[in-house]
Amino acid sequence: MRVEPQQLKAFLLDAGLVTEKQFSETQKKAKEQKKKVSDVLVAEGLIKQEELIKLEAYILGIPFVNLEKESVSPKVLKTIPEPIARSHNIVAFRKSGNNLEVAMLDPEDLRTIEFIKKTTNLKILPRLTTPSSVKNVLRQYQKTLEAEFGEIIKKEAGEIKPIKDKEEEVEEKADLKKIAEELPIIRIVDTLLKHAVLQRASDIHVEPTEKEVLVRYRIDGILREAMTLPKITTSGIVARIKVLSNLKLDEHRLPQDGRFKIEAEDYKYSIRVSILPVFDGEKVVMRLLSETSKAFTLEQLGLIGESLEIVQDNLRKPVGMILVTGPTGSGKTTTLYSMMEILNDPGINISTVEDPIEYRMPRINQSQVKPKIGLTFASGLRSLLRQDPDIIMVGEIRDNETAGLAINASLTGHLVLSTLHTNYAAGSIPRLIDMKVEPFLISSTLNCILAQRLVRRLCKESEKYTLSESELKEIAKFCDLEKVLDILKKEKVVTKRATLKNVPFYRPKVSKECPDGYKGRIGIFEVLSVTETIKDMIIKQATSDQIHQQARKEGMKTMIEDGFTKAAQGITSVEEVLRVIAE
Repeated sequence: MRVEPQQLKAFLLDAGLVTEKQFSETQKKAKEQKKKVSDVLVAEGLIKQEELIKLEAYILGIPFVNLEKESVSPKVLKTIPEPIARSHNIVAFRKSGNNLEVAMLDPEDLRTIEFIKKTTNLKILPRLTTPSSVKNVLRQYQKTLEAEFGEIIKKEAGEIKPIKDKEEEVEEKADLKKIAEELPIIRIVDTLLKHAVLQRASDIHVEPTEKEVLVRYRIDGILREAMTLPKITTSGIVARIKVLSNLKLDEHRLPQDGRFKIEAEDYKYSIRVSILPVFDGEKVVMRLLSETSKAFTLEQLGLIGESLEIVQDNLRKPVGMILVTGPTGSGKTTTLYSMMEILNDPGINISTVEDPIEYRMPRINQSQVKPKIGLTFASGLRSLLRQDPDIIMVGEIRDNETAGLAINASLTGHLVLSTLHTNYAAGSIPRLIDMKVEPFLISSTLNCILAQRLVRRLCKESEKYTLSESELKEIAKFCDLEKVLDILKKEKVVTKRATLKNVPFYRPKVSKECPDGYKGRIGIFEVLSVTETIKDMIIKQATSDQIHQQARKEGMKTMIEDGFTKAAQGITSVEEVLRVIAE
């Protein structure tokens, strides 16, 4: 079953999709590039991939199917084992009686069809489909994991041998190691991790209570209860995670931190582990960091308009300091990595001191803080200054010594990027003064401060509505509504005659693909540019409120205003903006 170039040419010319000249040129290119004529036709944009596959199906007399929105039953799906389906791009999607319909990309792959026929003892009916259809069905192999999960837990938990509690007696290390290596425990922990990756979780919480173990996943910033496990599994799960993270098995009284990696065909994750003794045992929190994800651009993070321009202008400066602020989990490190991606040039030496190293970046010298052996942010930063850096990234300014060293580094001809834990941009200045940094040093080194939060993105299908009088009054407590309207007009989100009463906003709409109406997250920002006026205010030790008011007079867009701009654009919802600001 093969479509010959001459057959393809005849049908394409007959349908008027290409000219004789275009086909001849494509054939010539295909010969030079050692590719199929059909692949070059698609690459050159002469024909859409779906149209070409439909045409090939018609020539060969094989039906064409589109499975992009098709949901396949797990029983039919598993007729073809996942490794074969992935490596040969062939999936089973329908079974009736003794007939099994399979969708494939390569009609010449007769060996795979023969193999499936032998292993299933069914009559195989091949169908041609698109790569996106195959991807959609392959994704469903992972979704069957969800259905199986409860079954695995019930089945495996029953096989775990109970450990008798002995008062004031620590379990033997050898016993714990033995439990950690038992097959049921390995399966439970593996399934927990797979399920978290499938659900795009950023953290896994394993929390022991008096009668059971509660497992929660943080998805798009919200903690959700995933499942409860029998109490009997506690010591085994904790021991298994300790073995993977290379931690002390017999230490139950002190907190421990470690990390390990998991790898599959589709993903590679570095997992950061924190174990804390609590009243009912040991609580485990695992942070999942994807090693295959690429750094976002500043636009992808959510920086737009003047805010984006200010950040880009300050990144071009060879010296000074850029601070990113916000609470834990607000995406500060991701923003720093995006900045470093922009600055990452072969002619520049970028060095970092981080705790922990969240993403590996080529050409950047990354150091991991190890307080146990004396490698702190301060000592690491002191050593970095002797490494001839052009740009220094300090994961976090936590103490007086680190703050002083970072300021001095920016004074001596380096660009310093770092983070601080403050709620809004202007709050960083009193925080640095509180860390015993002289105000005149802050004013002469600080270039700009970027404060941020993360809001959930609305799914494509969302519900349009306008704000009522009572809703507008409630929102007015948090921001200046007139300023919001001015920004919306300036950003050309609404017309010049619009009022907030007729500006359309969007609500989440629940669907099968989007159970919450949200998927993924985006940043909302306020960018404070340290102008001459603000430098004078820093030297005079003005309060953060006074600095904030001055920055607003100079045109700074606050986080809530940025949030409302994104809400009016249909990126997020008003409720979501208020949720993260009110927190």
